[in-house]
Amino acid sequence: MKALQYVEIGQPPQVRDVPTPEPGPGQVRLRVTAAGACHSDSFVMGLDEEQYRANYPLPMTLGHEGAGIVDKLGEGVTEVAIGDSVAVYGPWGCGRCYQCAQGKENYCERAAELGITPPGLGHDGSMAEYMIVDSPRFLVPLGDLDPAENVALTDAGLTPYHAIKGSLPKLVAGSTAVVIGAGGLGHVAVQLLRALTPATVIALDISDAKLELAKEVGAHHAFRSDDSAPEAIRSATGAGTVTAIFDFVGNQATADLGAKLRGVETDQVLVGVGVADVTMGTLGSPYDATVRAPYWGSRPELMDVLALAHSGRVSVETETFSLDDSPEAYHRLHEGTLRGRAVVTP
Repeated sequence: MKALQYVEIGQPPQVRDVPTPEPGPGQVRLRVTAAGACHSDSFVMGLDEEQYRANYPLPMTLGHEGAGIVDKLGEGVTEVAIGDSVAVYGPWGCGRCYQCAQGKENYCERAAELGITPPGLGHDGSMAEYMIVDSPRFLVPLGDLDPAENVALTDAGLTPYHAIKGSLPKLVAGSTAVVIGAGGLGHVAVQLLRALTPATVIALDISDAKLELAKEVGAHHAFRSDDSAPEAIRSATGAGTVTAIFDFVGNQATADLGAKLRGVETDQVLVGVGVADVTMGTLGSPYDATVRAPYWGSRPELMDVLALAHSGRVSVETETFSLDDSPEAYHRLHEGTLRGRAVVTP
């Protein structure tokens, strides 16, 4: 079969011929119908050799957003049937710890200890004609949802949904939510905020095209993500601070911008993959302001997101690529020229 693999440190991924995998006991093989490309993949491929080899194998098939048709069952699997259309829940856990018992395998207490990794972020993922899923509990029914149009919801929908849920009690009538970065995750976050809350939603980005996309999917306002943003927000809302900031970029510049928008009880939520310093403390930040750094989301939350898609309240702007053209998807992702999310359809 063909697979898109990261083969050499610092070089673009390659489409290669590899053996078709066979499911072992308890495993499920999928014939992949769609796989999403994500900035997390670019982050991993941007690591230097020491950082990469400490955490990831070579070669590694990319893709932690996956959907497919159940193709073959390992011994003992009865929970799914051949022919089922499913989405893959990506943050795999042990299934037995306190967090996993709640469906929050994204916060599994033993994953690192047991060497459990997400597909495409530690072992072979979905950018292939077939993939192996270690347990049927990682499969969520897609029903009649189109795989290519919805596969990105397994991360680009689930991650912002989980981040927003933590701030829902504050996002009441009269509140303001700011989305920094209106790309793959951010444009879905705008839709989720409109579907789940009565808040005024403001998108910030450095790309005029992404600001236009944000307005198309429901943002009340869209401004440049620079030093002019605080005053633009003040002019639009009449206030210099906001209720919640969802930062889907996650670098120092966006964290600093978010800090300028914080007020009493503001949530600053750092979602993007990166590292930033944020000043906190009674004398260093507004009273009861919080900073959170959530990760991905739970299995029940993925079911919620797919239910929102079924109802037509959330969708993903996608550009599709064949498996042979999948390296171009990552090139476009790196260049920042995608409108929404890149999806590979093997």
